[in-house]
Amino acid sequence: MGAKREKGVFLTFVGMISAKGIYKAYGEIKVLRGIDMEISKGEIVSIVGASGAGKSTLLHILGTLDQPDKGSVLFDNVNINTLKGKKLAAFRNKHVGFIFQFHHLLPEFTALENVCIPAFIGEQSRKQSEIKATDLLTFLGLGDRITHKPKELSGGEQQRVAAARALINNPAVVFADEPSGNLDSASAKELHQLFFTLREKFGQTFIIATHNIEFADMADRKLTMKDGVFV
Repeated sequence: MGAKREKGVFLTFVGMISAKGIYKAYGEIKVLRGIDMEISKGEIVSIVGASGAGKSTLLHILGTLDQPDKGSVLFDNVNINTLKGKKLAAFRNKHVGFIFQFHHLLPEFTALENVCIPAFIGEQSRKQSEIKATDLLTFLGLGDRITHKPKELSGGEQQRVAAARALINNPAVVFADEPSGNLDSASAKELHQLFFTLREKFGQTFIIATHNIEFADMADRKLTMKDGVFV
């Protein structure tokens, strides 16, 4: 599908992500040195490599959290590097979900409230947002935990709340940066399987940076980074 405009904001269903010639440096440190990649709709792609290889930086650029110094990122042929300010924020809110190593849940809010935040930012109604958040949390096995605050949840439960938050706006692609890096082995295995279950149910594309080789090998494709390039 192509792109259309609504109230000056690009709205597009992401069928393909295409990154070409991505370079990024922080001062004298060259982090990405010319990344080219294509991601198809519905793929689960893992990115592996030593710490400092550039995995997180690449995810942040693909997910619109950062800008490359050089190169382009296209979502269904829409160059997202040309989107700025409110247009970029609206695009990110509607089309992209994030799951990080540290769940980044707001401690003063319940699981339900944390999941609803992106929907509220997207100006969805409170009633519909809470219904959908409840459905997602129930699907993820947390139906009896929706009123609990993060400190009352286990690490695995907190990360599943973060997964529900990433999914609340039906994003076409979910970026996960070391999502199981802070979990015990049992919770990590549970989370890994969850991504495949979510793909089957909701059809999202997942791009996952991980040090867990067993998990990385489960993906449709495994890409290895070294010194800012794929090897």
